[in-house]
Amino acid sequence: MTAAVAAVTVPSVAADETVITVNAKKAGSVIQPTMYGIFFEDINYAADGGLYGELVMNRSFEFPNNFAGWDISGNVTLLNDGPFDKNPHYVRLAPSGHREKHTMIENHGFFGMGVKEGEEYRFSVWVRVPDGGTAKLWIDLVDNATMSEDQKLGNAGVEVSGSEWKKYTAILKPRRTFAKAHLRVWGDSKVTTDVEHVSLFPVNTYKGHENGMRLDVAQALEDLHPGVFRFPGGCIVEGTDLATRYQWKNTVGPVENRPLNENRWHYTFTQRYFPDYYQSYGLGFFEYFQLSEEIGAEPLPVLNVGMACQYQNGDDAHAPATVEGLQQFIDDCIDLIDFANGDPATNQWAKLRADMGHPAPFNLKFLGIGNEQWEQPYYDRLAIIAPAVRKAHPEIKIIGTSGPNAEDDWFRHGWDAMRRLKADLVDEHYYRDINWYKNWMNRYNDYDRKGPKVFAGEWACHDRGKKWNHAGASIYEAAFMTNIERNADIVHMATYAPLFAHVEGWQWRPDLIWYDNLSTARTASYYVQQMYMHNRGTNVLPTTVTLPGGRPEANPVAKGEDGVFASAVLDKDKNEIIVKAINTTEQAQPLCVMVNGKKLQDGAKVDIIYLNCSDYDAENEPGKDEVVAPRYNTAVVANSQLHYNLAAKTFVVMRMPLPQK
Repeated sequence: MTAAVAAVTVPSVAADETVITVNAKKAGSVIQPTMYGIFFEDINYAADGGLYGELVMNRSFEFPNNFAGWDISGNVTLLNDGPFDKNPHYVRLAPSGHREKHTMIENHGFFGMGVKEGEEYRFSVWVRVPDGGTAKLWIDLVDNATMSEDQKLGNAGVEVSGSEWKKYTAILKPRRTFAKAHLRVWGDSKVTTDVEHVSLFPVNTYKGHENGMRLDVAQALEDLHPGVFRFPGGCIVEGTDLATRYQWKNTVGPVENRPLNENRWHYTFTQRYFPDYYQSYGLGFFEYFQLSEEIGAEPLPVLNVGMACQYQNGDDAHAPATVEGLQQFIDDCIDLIDFANGDPATNQWAKLRADMGHPAPFNLKFLGIGNEQWEQPYYDRLAIIAPAVRKAHPEIKIIGTSGPNAEDDWFRHGWDAMRRLKADLVDEHYYRDINWYKNWMNRYNDYDRKGPKVFAGEWACHDRGKKWNHAGASIYEAAFMTNIERNADIVHMATYAPLFAHVEGWQWRPDLIWYDNLSTARTASYYVQQMYMHNRGTNVLPTTVTLPGGRPEANPVAKGEDGVFASAVLDKDKNEIIVKAINTTEQAQPLCVMVNGKKLQDGAKVDIIYLNCSDYDAENEPGKDEVVAPRYNTAVVANSQLHYNLAAKTFVVMRMPLPQK
């Protein structure tokens, strides 16, 4: 905007008002549907014990300590010639030889099992009676510490028969809500039974899937309205070594025969150590694709580039940088695209997808190759894998990475390499403190508009030693996102990270959504993301901010300072202009919003959504009332302007209707 335009607009406002001027003469850059999304990493018990609905830990007795998560009594034997070749272990429950000695196995779940009064829970188990005949198993949900006469919260009996392995189910209905239940399976007192893959799910999972997601956790994702869903993680894609990297082919097919994998995070943080943190792969690539579809997000899988975690290995753990050394990694990429998009009539991986219940393609468009790797070892491997994938599937956009940092030589070298290798998007990561964000509010203004687009794949504002999710830090995330939005021509995706954390199993924070065994908490950062996702719009509108007595600028706040930050978009579908404004200062800031090129209708009602983060330490916690959440009111256009008093440390979204055409 020119100074001449400012001279027209500024005299009509109060001397102390900050003026936000939106140029609506012509719609600007298209905002990608993938602009704001979510990133899933199995850290903080995000999968097993979190999003994944399974309540039993170590359900197939495949942990290195085969009875991890289990108590046993009576005559229990571990065997390893079971019906599932990738999960061969099972237990034999035999009579103890004495009527007062009972054979039983008891599972603790993940920090206990959260069950709710009146809800139904589906117990399932694979059983055989090795000597033939019939037997009965009794299944109890229990409260071990109750003062009642009976520990049982609910129970059921399961009649089993025959020497062949068969799946049996029963429904348990707890008589009261309890966060720390255990599951007991009692053997028949007279007949030996073999038991494998002991499972307990809520019947009421997200969308009702039998191998489904925990309803309240998955619902929190749907309620965001994300445009893209990146999975299955970052560092777990690499693994501590290549043997323990995430391998998607192990995560599809019958859930009973998906092998256990070591979670790269279970031994990383010795100050918060969880030695029994593994991946059951029950939440696998089919489930990720299905969840993406059901929450309305584009799937964005990330696969290994032939390298284990560089932080843990340096350059010592990787496949040879030759076609022969990388062939299995090339095949993994191509086969995954076929699994997602192929024709079941002609492709074995597509047939597997159809056999799992989804004959139609998942319409995969993006593939990340490598996570947060850097320098020549990464570039050499991507230079072999990416061309092979493009040759097989030129329609897929390939995402590379600029490394673990956002402002150093590794980062610059990474971008240079991604340009040479013609990556479609470059994945940037920046977990940084408030001061970093204050200094980078114009980050994308001067990016090269030629070549790859930006994917801000992992980012969050930290403060005070990575405490939980301070509302006071989230306001800087909102302010930074105005820069992402203003530069939508170059930034095509942004996903906050990490996504999930269990209050008893976390190792990293802040996180977007917290939960215990019974409830969830949506953080201030969650609501920042939701307000952007719900108000994405279709096109950027150039916006200037004029401070009292100042000149109009895209962002007049001095580097490293607090102030008012703003961006605006056009929503062609709803015929509205959406203005986002953030006040990071300690004082209220009077605003005047003006629109050039479109005449606002006097008396028009403007819907206002605002998030007040002035209580710096405010944090929403599971099971408690929210202390920070969006609020709603309205304002009215007068003299083609909107006046609004923007409170301290507050993010506001203003939806301004345009006259009907």
